[in-house]
Amino acid sequence: MSHVIYRIVEHDGGWAYKVGDVFSESYPTKAQARAAAERAAREQRAPGRDETIEFEDSSGHWHAEDEKGSDRPDTEVKE
Repeated sequence: MSHVIYRIVEHDGGWAYKVGDVFSESYPTKAQARAAAERAAREQRAPGRDETIEFEDSSGHWHAEDEKGSDRPDTEVKE
């Protein structure tokens, strides 16, 4: 199981959450950014239905994979 960390950070004159190198939209307050991160983390943990996904790799080759809807990451919000 993978582990995803949502970090609350100052960003663009306000606050945002960040996963890896990707920022969310900016929020006026730290509390709003934290609430948004908690929602996103909760949604990411929620199971879904099995799906087939298609994606292009960095070499331009397309792939199809079957993904289990129950294979959800563990998530955490940190300040």
